[in-house]
Amino acid sequence: MLQNTETSFHRQLHSDPGWQNTEYEKRLQTAADNFIAAASKLPRVTGCIPPCGFQIKGAVYNCISCSYDSCPFQLDCPVKRMTVAENNRTQMSCQVPFALPSSIEIIWRFAAEVETLDVDEFQETPIGKDMLYSIPSTRMHHQGTYRCEIYTKGTSIVRLYYYLTVTPHVVVGHSELQEIFELSLLPGGRLHMEPGAPRPFQPLPSLVLIAICFTSLLLLLMLSLGTLLLWSTTKTRSGNERTRGIENLG
Repeated sequence: MLQNTETSFHRQLHSDPGWQNTEYEKRLQTAADNFIAAASKLPRVTGCIPPCGFQIKGAVYNCISCSYDSCPFQLDCPVKRMTVAENNRTQMSCQVPFALPSSIEIIWRFAAEVETLDVDEFQETPIGKDMLYSIPSTRMHHQGTYRCEIYTKGTSIVRLYYYLTVTPHVVVGHSELQEIFELSLLPGGRLHMEPGAPRPFQPLPSLVLIAICFTSLLLLLMLSLGTLLLWSTTKTRSGNERTRGIENLG
């Protein structure tokens, strides 16, 4: 069947030159369209690394449009959430997984207490232009959104966001101690116990404390007996001297 079709096609080409040119152009155009359609469905290897950033070195040449296609990503990266306990060290990096131009400028900005991408909420930080943003001892006022923006020749390449949550680690213990202190100020210095609440643990006195108390009691008893004995001796001596005085007078 295929052989018969090819033979008929060749005969037509030789008998009608006009038809030859027209049919050749149609078939060539059809083959080109099929090739373009098939090639467009194939995945193209690019240097683009998701999910964000204007990646200049990742652009690829488009044979159809005869131009370079930039990476189809937005400048704003997704917000990364971080949690750190108060007084601990915190670090945020402006590193990106794609290649950067040789000449760049970095600016850090901060929006206090809120998680936002709104540019009007941010203020430039004093640290300014370092790739790494470090907080030696995190405080509650450090909570908020941090934005790192990378420029080259005045053009923004990428914007990274970090939302920092600071957790106070002493609030719970402080409130519990405050409650115990207030309860200890009740009349008689006794703690008020709720019905059914477990009583606080009362440790037994140690052997050393018992020995000290027992020794103190013995010393107190001996001092009392010595005082009583001295008083009896003094009284007896005074009675004898009085008796002798009366005998002498007699």
